[in-house]
Amino acid sequence: MPDTETYADLHADATAVLSRWTATSAAAAANRDRTLALLAAGPVAMSRAHRPGHVTASALVLDPTGARVLLCLHGKFRKWVQLGGHCEPGDRTLAAAALREATEESGIAGLVVDPVPIDVDVHPVACQGGSLHYDVRFAVLAPAGATERVSAESEALGWFPPDRLPAPLADGTVQLVAPALARLAAR
Repeated sequence: MPDTETYADLHADATAVLSRWTATSAAAAANRDRTLALLAAGPVAMSRAHRPGHVTASALVLDPTGARVLLCLHGKFRKWVQLGGHCEPGDRTLAAAALREATEESGIAGLVVDPVPIDVDVHPVACQGGSLHYDVRFAVLAPAGATERVSAESEALGWFPPDRLPAPLADGTVQLVAPALARLAAR
């Protein structure tokens, strides 16, 4: 089991962010409440070693106009999905974890994360022989003219119009588009 103090700041941030977040849907509200209940276990809930489940962070990357979203064809489950993954000991905030993941997986420098979540989703994964991801999702803006670079975790990256997402699409990805575009419009 990891040193839970390693995740103390991130745990405090996750608890604060989700406690004050106004959910974007009824499902997101229920998943926020489930995530807050998980966080009651303490900082260990941020670590992938926590068998009952752990908090992850992901990002729907938008171009500056909102005319395209960047998705990756995930190497393990071979579906198009937003960028994201596990929190790491150096992450101090959920937004920073989402930004780090988006930068690593897209190869794009200069991404900017909106610090207000756009969704929370809870789904089963194969981690630790079977667990749950409590995924907190953010909108991330790419700079004009950004060029993506495929990472080892992806088979491909692609830009798609929000109303014409590719197939096969991972469950839960389409629900990110409307709240991400709303956050872009609010900037």
